[in-house]
Amino acid sequence: MQFLKTPRQNKEVIGMEKKVFEREEKKYLITQSQYTSLMRAVQGWMQADAYGISTVCSLYFDTPDYHFIRSSIEKTNYKEKLRLRSYGRVGPEDTVFLELKKKFDGVVYKRRAVMSLREAGVFLQGGHNDNTGPVLQEIRWLLGNYDLKPAVFIAYDRTALCGAETPGLRVTFDADLRWRGADFYLSHETYGAPLLEQGRMVMEIKALGAMPVWLSRVLSEQKIFPCSFSKYGTCYKNCLCPQAKQRGVFRCA
Repeated sequence: MQFLKTPRQNKEVIGMEKKVFEREEKKYLITQSQYTSLMRAVQGWMQADAYGISTVCSLYFDTPDYHFIRSSIEKTNYKEKLRLRSYGRVGPEDTVFLELKKKFDGVVYKRRAVMSLREAGVFLQGGHNDNTGPVLQEIRWLLGNYDLKPAVFIAYDRTALCGAETPGLRVTFDADLRWRGADFYLSHETYGAPLLEQGRMVMEIKALGAMPVWLSRVLSEQKIFPCSFSKYGTCYKNCLCPQAKQRGVFRCA
C-alpha cells in the first residue's frame, strides 16, 4: 500500500523512549485477502507509524518446565511474560528491549528497559547494569527467584499503522510467524519453522480507550472477530509441549 514506509534500521529504534505501556489489546487471526481489504478500508484513517514495516524478533524466557506459559494458559485473568526483543538482526551495540509483559482483566501492562544487546546479555547472566530503575529491579527479582532460561525464539514480519487523528490507536499485522527452540541469538538470522498455516497472519488492535466507531464498522463489514491468541502460547501448545512429552519431561497442561 502506498502509505506504508520502507523498513527502518535498528539504530533508529533508540528514539523509542516510552518504557511503560498500559492499554487494551484485541487480537484477530486473518487471511491474506482480509488483510488486503482492510488496508484499502483504513486508508485516510490510518498511517504508517515510525517503523512502518519491520522484522520483530522476540526471545522468551521461562523455567525448564515452562512455568510462566503454563500459568498464562491456565490462569486467563492474569498473564506474565519476560522477553528480549529486537527489530531485525542486531549486533552487540545495537538497541534491544527487555520487556516484562503482564495482562490483568483485559488490560496489558508492558514494562520495558532499553539497552544494547551486549548489556542485556550481561544483565541476564546476573551482571551489573548502571540502570537501576523500577523495570530492571522487577526483572532482577524474577531472575533471582526463578530459574529462567531462553525457551523459544519467535520472529515475524510486522506492518504497523497508527491513527491519523486518533492518538493512542495502533494496528499491527504480523505475517510469516516462525519459531525455533535452539540458537537463541538475536545476532543470528531470523530463520525458523512456520508457526501458522500459510496465508494466515495476526492482527492486533491496541488502544488507550474504546475502539473508534469507524474501525468497529470496518471489522464488522469484513466479518473479522477477535480471538484469544498468544504467539508464545501457540508455540508452546503446538510445538514445545509435544516435544517435551516425547522426551518424557512432563505432562503438558
